[in-house]
Amino acid sequence: MADNNSEKLNWCKVAGIGDVAEGRVKSVHAQGVTLALVRFNGQYAAMENKCPHQGGPLGEGSIERGEGDQCWLRCPWHGWDFDPLTGRPPGGHEDSGQKMYPVEARSDGIYVGIEPEAKAQETISDVMVKTMVNWGVTHVFGMVGHSNLGLAEALRHQEMKGNLAFIGIRHEGAAAFACSGYAKLTGKPAACLSIAGPGATNLLTGLWDAKVDRAPVLALTGQVNTQVFGPGAFQEIDLASAFSAVSAFSQTVLQNSSHAELMTLAMKNAIVKRDVSHLIFPDEVQVQVADEGAKPSGPKGRIAADTITPPTASVKAACNLIGKAKRPLIIVGYGAREAMGPVIKLAERLKCPVVTTFKAKGQISDKHPHAAGVLGRSGTPIASWFMNEADLLMVFGASFSNHTGIEPSKPIIQVDFEQMALGKFHPVEAPVWGEVGVTAGLFLKGLGKKKALDQRAELADRWKMWRREKASRRKEDRGKGLNSATVFHALSKLAPKNAVIAVDVGNNTYSFGRYFECSEQRVLMSGYLGSIGFGFPAAMGAWAATQADKNHKGRPVLSISGDGGFGQYMGEVTTAVKYRMNITHILLNNFELGKISKEQIAGHWQVWQTSLHNPSFAAFAKICGAFGVKVTKPDQLEAAIKAALKYDGPAIVEIMTDGELI
Repeated sequence: MADNNSEKLNWCKVAGIGDVAEGRVKSVHAQGVTLALVRFNGQYAAMENKCPHQGGPLGEGSIERGEGDQCWLRCPWHGWDFDPLTGRPPGGHEDSGQKMYPVEARSDGIYVGIEPEAKAQETISDVMVKTMVNWGVTHVFGMVGHSNLGLAEALRHQEMKGNLAFIGIRHEGAAAFACSGYAKLTGKPAACLSIAGPGATNLLTGLWDAKVDRAPVLALTGQVNTQVFGPGAFQEIDLASAFSAVSAFSQTVLQNSSHAELMTLAMKNAIVKRDVSHLIFPDEVQVQVADEGAKPSGPKGRIAADTITPPTASVKAACNLIGKAKRPLIIVGYGAREAMGPVIKLAERLKCPVVTTFKAKGQISDKHPHAAGVLGRSGTPIASWFMNEADLLMVFGASFSNHTGIEPSKPIIQVDFEQMALGKFHPVEAPVWGEVGVTAGLFLKGLGKKKALDQRAELADRWKMWRREKASRRKEDRGKGLNSATVFHALSKLAPKNAVIAVDVGNNTYSFGRYFECSEQRVLMSGYLGSIGFGFPAAMGAWAATQADKNHKGRPVLSISGDGGFGQYMGEVTTAVKYRMNITHILLNNFELGKISKEQIAGHWQVWQTSLHNPSFAAFAKICGAFGVKVTKPDQLEAAIKAALKYDGPAIVEIMTDGELI
C-alpha cells in the first residue's frame, strides 16, 4: 500500500461509495493522471494504470484467482499479473511493480492522493504547433487517436489558449476536403490531423483535390514508434511513400530535427507553392521534451510579396494585339479570383464581355453589364456565342481545360503567375508572365486612345434570349420531380448576395453552372479532381473560415449536392450539429447517379448500377439534430429554402428532382 502521510498531496475524489464492487477494478482520472482503482478484500488500492509490458490499461483488467489463495490483477492485453493491493508482480520484486497512490475511503466517496502537478515541460509537439499557429493556422480538422495523442495534447493546449479551434470529424476524408474548402476560400492553409495507417490514407482524396486546385493545406499524421519501423507493426504503413506524390513537402519529425524550422518549411511550401505539406509524427517523438531554449518560429522575413510585374516587351506585344482587335473577349479563370477589380476595369475600357471558366463562376456578377456567364460544358449559350464571334481572347488565370473549351485557333493573350501554365497545351500569340491584377492594370495603361466596339447591347440581348429559354424550361414537368431550372431559379432569388456556395459534382453541378445567376457569391468546387462528396465537407471548411478570416467574417455558407455526393459524407451532419455550423445544404434527390447514367447512354452502354436506395434525407437531418425539410412540388420550394436559410444551424433542403430535366 502507498504511504499517505504526506501533507503536500492533492486529494482528488475519483469514485463514489459503491462505484467499484468488491473484487473489481476500474480506470479513474485524477489531476490529469489515469489510475487503476481496485477494491479487494474490503480494501481500496490505486496504482498506475499502464502495464509495464506494452502499456495495457490495468483498469480494464480483472482480478483472477491464482494458485492457492493468491489472487492477481490481470492485464487485459497480455495477461501480466500484479498483486491487486500492492501492485507487485509474482515473485514480489518491488522494482518491477506498479507505482502506487494513497487512497482514502471517505463518507462521500473514494479519494486518491496525487502529488501537485509540476510545471509541464514543453514538448517537440508544443514547439511545432506554436510555430503553426504563428504562421496563421486557426483551424484543425481531424480525428484524435492512439498514434497522435501527444500531438493532440499540444493542439489542445493552443485551443485552450484561444489560438486555434479543433473540429473533430467523423471521417478523415471530410477533414481534408474541409481544409481544401477553407483554403480555396481564403488562400490560407488549415490543418488536418489523422492517426497512422488507415486514418492517414483516408486523407488522400481530399489532399489530391487541394493539390490539383492549388489550395494550400497542412496534413499532420501520427505514426508508430520509430523503434518498430520496418517489420510491419500494427497500423504501420510507409507514409513517406504514400504521401510523396500528393505533397510538395513531406518529412518525418525526428527527435534531433530542427523542429520549429521543419514546421516553418512545411508552412512556407504550402503557402508559396499553393500545395500540400505533410509532416509525420512518430508516436514517441510527439512527447519528447523539447531542447532547452527551443523557440517557435514564424513567417516574419520568410515570405516575399507575390505581385509579379511582367516584362515590358510582353506587355507591349499584348497591347499591340488588343489595339488591333475589334471584338476582344476576356476569359477569367480561378487564378484571377483575387484580381477581378483591374480585369473588370479593363473590360469596361474595351466595352467587351467577360466570361468565366466553371471554377471561376461568380468572380464577376451575372448582373454586371459586361458579364457573359460560364464558358464550356457547364456554361451558357451567351458565353459560347461571344467565344465564336471574338477575334482576340484575353485569358487571365485559366488553365485551358477540356471542360472549358477555350478555342485554341483564336489569337490568344495568356496571363498567369506560373510560367509553366503559359502555352502549356499549345502555342499562344502573347504569353505574359505576371500577377493578374498588375498585368491587367498595365494593359489598361498601354491601350492609349484605342476605340473599342461596344458589345454591351448585344450582350444584353443575349441575356434576354437565355432568360426566356430558362423560363420555358421551368415549365417542363413529367410528374417525376422538379426540374433543375426551377430549383436554381429559386436559389438565384433567395441565396444571400455575399454567400459562399460549395458545390459537389454531377448533374446538379452542371445545372448550377448553367442556371444559377451569381451576384456577389463565392463558389467553391472540386475543379480538377472532380471528386464526388466534396460539397458538404468543403462547406464545413468555408464555415470555419467565416469564423476566423477577417475578409470573410460572417458570410452565409451554402452547399449543393446530389443524393450520391451527399451520401459520401452524410455522417458529417452530426459534426455540423456538434459545432453549430450554420450551413444550408441544397440536396437534389433523384435516387440515381444521374451523371453516370447519362455517360453510359452517351457511350452506347446499358444504364447499369447507377440507381440508389436512399433514406429520407430531411428526416435524417432531423434525427441528427439539424433542420430538415422535403420539397416534392414547385410551390413548396421557396418557402423551404427561406426556412432553411433562417435556421441558425445546419439545415438540409431535400428536393425531389427529375433526373432527365437538368
